[in-house]
Amino acid sequence: MVRLRRGYVDGPFGQIHYWDGAVGKPLILVHQAIMSANEYDYVFQPFLDRGIRPIALDLPGFGLSDPPPVPPGIADYASAIPPLLDTLGIRRAAIGGHHTGALVSNEAANLYPDRISACILGGPLLISDNVRQALINDIVSREKAFTALPEAAHMVEVARIRERYAAGTVSLARITDYVVQAMQAFAMGTYWYGHAAAFDYHQEGPLMALRQPTLILTNTGDMIYQAALDAHRLRPDFAFHAIEGGGIDILDQHPVEWANAAADFLQGVDY
Repeated sequence: MVRLRRGYVDGPFGQIHYWDGAVGKPLILVHQAIMSANEYDYVFQPFLDRGIRPIALDLPGFGLSDPPPVPPGIADYASAIPPLLDTLGIRRAAIGGHHTGALVSNEAANLYPDRISACILGGPLLISDNVRQALINDIVSREKAFTALPEAAHMVEVARIRERYAAGTVSLARITDYVVQAMQAFAMGTYWYGHAAAFDYHQEGPLMALRQPTLILTNTGDMIYQAALDAHRLRPDFAFHAIEGGGIDILDQHPVEWANAAADFLQGVDY
């Protein structure tokens, strides 16, 4: 597993930690909740092989980035992007994200169109109000109630959930890494912030407002695959690529195909 140059930048809520591939066409990568920039560990090298400079940041309150003082919205997460670009001396970059990261990417492209050249949406979230409320009642409520238990039973529960999602397609060592990433947020008291922001974000309007070249990058086994199809129906002008199978761990299950789909799309983008 390749390890990139790492650093910190002063962001809107303190320091932002990032990994930087250093060479190539810049692509900001935004992770899903409750993980960190290490979600992209296995796509870094494929991107570098294609001439893409992967720059993956830990969103505020995740990984090694400082936590925000109050629960943020998606726009708050997006506000970390310009300081990162400024520090790295990058005028414009493409941006892409997975699940929650896709929402942050969408919002950053709309808020900072002069800094974002293209957008990759790895899992749009177009859902009905009923589904939205059900997700809040289920996932956000459970995450708010998440607490430390004797014999690290809370960590075991996270591992069990992620093993169930992966269904044997991800190594136990990588599952352990997922738990570590989640516990970083738990230690900061921000464990539930990401999903709360995601489920509060109504993406239909922001999706229609996008003016940059955009790729919807999904996989048929993703639990929100239907939302990607719905997003493409709303924006048939967007490029679309669906990887066969996989799940929410597509970046580990099919990293080369994911990176190649993004790189193929970015070949036609004028930075």
